[in-house]
Amino acid sequence: MSAPEPTTVRVALAGDTMLGRGVAEAVATAAGPRALFSEEIHEFAAAADLFVLNLECCVSARGTLWPQPGKPFFFRAPPAAAELLAQLGVHCVTLANNHALDYGFDALADTLVHLAEAGIRTVGAGPDLPTAREFAVLATAGTRVAVVGATDHPDDFAAGPDRPGVAYAELRDGVPGWLTELVRRAAAEADIVLVTPHWGPNMTSRPPPYVRAAAPVLLEAGATLIAGHSAHVFHGVADRVIFDMGDFIDDYAVDGVLRNDLGLLFLVTFRGLAPAPLRPVRLEALPLFLDYCRTEAAHGRRRQWINDRFATACAEFGTAVSVEGDRLVAEWD
Repeated sequence: MSAPEPTTVRVALAGDTMLGRGVAEAVATAAGPRALFSEEIHEFAAAADLFVLNLECCVSARGTLWPQPGKPFFFRAPPAAAELLAQLGVHCVTLANNHALDYGFDALADTLVHLAEAGIRTVGAGPDLPTAREFAVLATAGTRVAVVGATDHPDDFAAGPDRPGVAYAELRDGVPGWLTELVRRAAAEADIVLVTPHWGPNMTSRPPPYVRAAAPVLLEAGATLIAGHSAHVFHGVADRVIFDMGDFIDDYAVDGVLRNDLGLLFLVTFRGLAPAPLRPVRLEALPLFLDYCRTEAAHGRRRQWINDRFATACAEFGTAVSVEGDRLVAEWD
């Protein structure tokens, strides 16, 4: 009798995806997602069984600005953005971030409706606390993939028992018990648990100490892989932890040192034999150039800058990175 074949699942992962302001204008006039994302990105995403990203805006045609004193940026995408993400191949987004309520409760409600109508699952925000804190289970190739979303800012976006909002988790004093319990519940129901936290400050080149401290707690609770975001700049990768994926598309000003216009799109391969959970065994990353309201694969000097920066950042965590064609690759035991 031959040995059973292991199950393999590939998940594409992208960081902060901002479809408001200038990108919203491009979405409204675009003939399809290829106007915003190059063919190389479509081909990379098409190789995945599932595609998960952080949607850092609401999707609505209504709402009023959130009344937070000093808040400088408000991001809202038109309803057509939901279908554009679906055409790109996105299966699930996390809304647990500091822009989900930029245009208030009505716009968040619209966001949930528009994404659901496009066939895209959501985590990390909802009409009340239990819903905001619930995970989603995606099925592919006979495998169950649970997605957990949470954010460590801002606290005034936090959902309440009868209040819409996000799954807020203050991490500076440790990982809250509700979040570790949520991860444990997800691990009991799924073969892969993807935890995708919006954590840490903007425009940093490496994760702060409290983020580094939170990662092993989430892994111990049952996370199979952690894929973080918030910094707008990609960070290094440790064992089963992508600390920050950087940005995927936006219209932001560019920092000449941190180069938030140079990013990565990730593809993680999970493998295992049932009934044991699948494990991440290989990470591939496609270097990106974020032009104004359009993202394409990076080439030439831009790609080399990303290659060097990623290899250096990963080396801080003991992760070796190799170059295979147009991709950066890390292997996990």
